[in-house]
Amino acid sequence: MLQSELIHPQISQILARAGHSSKVLIADGNYPASSAIGPKAELISLNLAPGLVTVAQVLRVLLTAIPVEAVNTMGMPEDDPYRLPHDPPVWNDYRKILAEAGQSIELQPISRWDFYDAVDSRDHVLTIQTGDQALWANLLLTVGVRKAQS
Repeated sequence: MLQSELIHPQISQILARAGHSSKVLIADGNYPASSAIGPKAELISLNLAPGLVTVAQVLRVLLTAIPVEAVNTMGMPEDDPYRLPHDPPVWNDYRKILAEAGQSIELQPISRWDFYDAVDSRDHVLTIQTGDQALWANLLLTVGVRKAQS
């Protein structure tokens, strides 16, 4: 029996093959997941309907299954018409989820185009497309090292 909350068989299989420094993108409903994807990455579509499933829901479950050492958000360009004068509200949700999972990881925004480049890397193994409608909701997770059990 699995001990994590993750029960999706294909996501579990991909994550089981992932190693240290592998990248996992949890994409919002606006992300061009079919074209902005790494050369070796697999795409899992969980976008059932607008707002279902959310990036936050996926993050909460993935944190029970894999060690995470970094979390990148897509930074907001200065000239973007949807730019907010503060962090997007969904980022506070992510911070809360990370804290509840006992993770002391800070969100690290990277510029939009650098974010796309990071996703296009050979280390990108999985994109999980959600139906999240929140602006600037994309997350790029870097898989960490599983600590030895004592």
